[in-house]
Amino acid sequence: MSAPTTQRTNVSEREARQVAEAAREQNWRKPSFAKELFLGRFRLDLIHPHPLPDAESVRRGETFLAELRAFCETEIDAARIEREARIPDEVVAGLKRLGALGMKIDTKYGGLGLSQLYYNKALALVGSVSPAVGALLSAHQSIGVPQPLKIFGTQEQKDAFLPRCATTAISAFLLTEPDVGSDPARLATTAVPEDGDPSRSNGAESGGEYVLDGVKLWTTNGVVADLLVVMARVPKSEGHPGGITAFVVEADAEGITVENRNAFMGLRGIENGVTRFHRVRVPAANRIGPEGAGLKIALTTLNTGRLSLPAMCAGAGKWCLKIAREWAAEREQWGKPVALHEAVGSKISFIAATTFALEAVVDLASQMADEDRNDIRIEAALAKLYGSEMAWLMADELVQIRGGRGYETAESLGARGERAVPAEQMLRDLRINRIFEGSTEIMHLLIAREAVDAHLSVAGDLIDPDKSLQDKAKAGAGAGVFYAKWLPKLVAGPGQLPSSYAEFKHGIDLSGHLRFVERHARKLARATFYGMSRWQGRMETKQGFLGRIVDIGAELFAMSAACVRAERLRREGEHGREAYQLADAFCRQARVRVDELFARLWHNTDGVDRKVVKGVLGGAYEWLEEGILDPSGDGAWIADATPGASERVNARRPYGG
Repeated sequence: MSAPTTQRTNVSEREARQVAEAAREQNWRKPSFAKELFLGRFRLDLIHPHPLPDAESVRRGETFLAELRAFCETEIDAARIEREARIPDEVVAGLKRLGALGMKIDTKYGGLGLSQLYYNKALALVGSVSPAVGALLSAHQSIGVPQPLKIFGTQEQKDAFLPRCATTAISAFLLTEPDVGSDPARLATTAVPEDGDPSRSNGAESGGEYVLDGVKLWTTNGVVADLLVVMARVPKSEGHPGGITAFVVEADAEGITVENRNAFMGLRGIENGVTRFHRVRVPAANRIGPEGAGLKIALTTLNTGRLSLPAMCAGAGKWCLKIAREWAAEREQWGKPVALHEAVGSKISFIAATTFALEAVVDLASQMADEDRNDIRIEAALAKLYGSEMAWLMADELVQIRGGRGYETAESLGARGERAVPAEQMLRDLRINRIFEGSTEIMHLLIAREAVDAHLSVAGDLIDPDKSLQDKAKAGAGAGVFYAKWLPKLVAGPGQLPSSYAEFKHGIDLSGHLRFVERHARKLARATFYGMSRWQGRMETKQGFLGRIVDIGAELFAMSAACVRAERLRREGEHGREAYQLADAFCRQARVRVDELFARLWHNTDGVDRKVVKGVLGGAYEWLEEGILDPSGDGAWIADATPGASERVNARRPYGG
C-alpha cells in the first residue's frame, strides 16, 4: 500500500505526555550522582576520587589531539568560513584523512576508537577555531548514524555503515518537522511498510521495505550528508506494531529533495536544511531497532551525545578567558589596566571561574560515561543545560569587556589595523546552544521529570486522575513507607559537621563548599517534596518552579565537579593551588546564585506573569504595540509540510561532489 496524504497530527496534552513517557528509560540499573543529589543524598563517593582514563586511551587521545591541533592551525581558515558561509571541501577532505569522522567509532570499523573524554577534548579544540566545523563533526558522530548504530544496530548494520561513517560518509539526524519540535507525539512523517514481494529486488527478499513521506526541518548536515537517521511514524497494521521508528536512509535515494539550505544568525558555515521525502523506499534491513523504538533510541543516543555541546561551550569559555586576559591587561582607563577596575575585574573572575567549572563538569561526565559504572542521563542533560547557558553569559561579558570593539566584527577590526577578534561572532555562534538538542526550557522539564522519578514511582498513582480508588489506596500505602524512611534523612547530614570533607582543605578550604552542597541538596529535596504535596497533579504546569529546582541542582552539580577536579589536580601536582583558587571562586559565585534561586522558589512573579500572558493573547494590550512598523515579510508562520513531490530544485551539495 502507498502512503496516504497526511494532515497535521493532532494529539491531546495527555497523549503527548504518554508518548514522551514511553520513550523514557524507565529503570535505574546503575547509580546516578545527580539523581541522588535531587533526592537530597550527596553521594560524593560516586565522583570522588575523580575517575581517571586508562593509559592507552590517553596515549591514543593525545596523539590525535596533536595531529588535530596542527591541522586546525594550518588548514582551517575560520574567517573564510564565516565570510563564505561554507566549510571548504578541502577542509572536510582533510578531516576525513585525519580520521576525524570516526573519532568515536571502534577501530575494527576503521575508526579511531577515542574515549568520550578525548572525543570531547577534540570537539572543544576544533570548535574553538570554527564552531561550524565543530558542529559538523558533532552532528555526524554524536547524534548521526554512528551513535545509534553503536548502541542499537545489528551486526549487519554496523558492518555496512560504520566503516563508511568512519572514513567518508557524513551523516545527519532528522527528527524535527516544520510543525513539530519538542513534541514528537505529533510527528507527521510516515514510513508505510510494504512487506516482502519476490518480484522486487531492492531489499524485498530480506523483509520488505518502508515508504517514507514527509518533511524534515533544521537538518544539521542534511544538505551535505551521505547517510541520514530519519524518525518516522509507522502506521499500526497486521504484523506491524507501528509507532515512531528510526531508519538509516541513503541521502541520495530517489524521492529525497533538499528544498532549502537555511541561514542563521550564527554558525554560518553549517549545512542545515529542509528535506522532503516523497515515496522514498527504504529496505526494512535499514530499520534501527524494532518499530516504535525510535524515540527511545533518540533519547538514549542523547544521553552521551549531549556531552559534545557543553564540551564546545567549555572550549568557548577558554577562548573568552584568553581574549579577556590579553585585552584587559592592554587596555588602560583612568591610569590603570581595565582589569584592575572592579566592574571589569568581576567579569573576568566570572569567566575564569566558570570556565574551570564547565571543564570540570564535562570531564567528569565524560569519564563517567567511559567507565560506564553510573547512569549519567541527568548529568549529561545538566551539562548541556548549564554549559549552554553559562557559555552564552561568558561571551556576552567578553563583548562588554571589549566595549565597542566587542560589537565590531573581526573583519572590520582587521580592516582598520587592529587585531581581528571575533567576539561578536562567538556570541552569535553560541546562542543556538540554548535552543538545539533540547532548548533550555525543554531541558528543565526533561531533567525535572527524571529528578522526581522516585516520587512518581511510589506516589504517582495518587495524583493520576485515571487511577481507581483501589489503586490510589495501594499507592498511598507504598508512599507512606517510602516517605517514612526518606523524609527523616533530610533533616540532618554531614553538611552540618565542621569536620566533614576535610580532605578538601589544603591552604584554601573547599570543604565548606561541599558541606554547602550537602545541606542544600537536602533543602532542594524538601522543596521538591513540598511542591509535589502542594500542587500534586498540577506540578507539571509549574514550569517556573521546576526550572528553578533544576537550576539549583545544576549549580550544586557544578560545585561538586569543580571541587573534585581541583583536588584531583592538587594530587597530581598540576596547578593544584591555582585550581583550588578557581574552584573556591566559582563555588562562592555559585552559592550566591543558589541562594537567589531558593528565594525565588516561593517569592516570584509566576502568578502575575500568567495573568499578563492571558491578557497579551486575548488582545488586551494591543494598544501598547501602537507607534511602530513591522518590517517582517509576508508568509505563513509555519511552512506547509503536506506530503507530496517536491517542486523545488534539489539543494543537496555533498562535499567533493
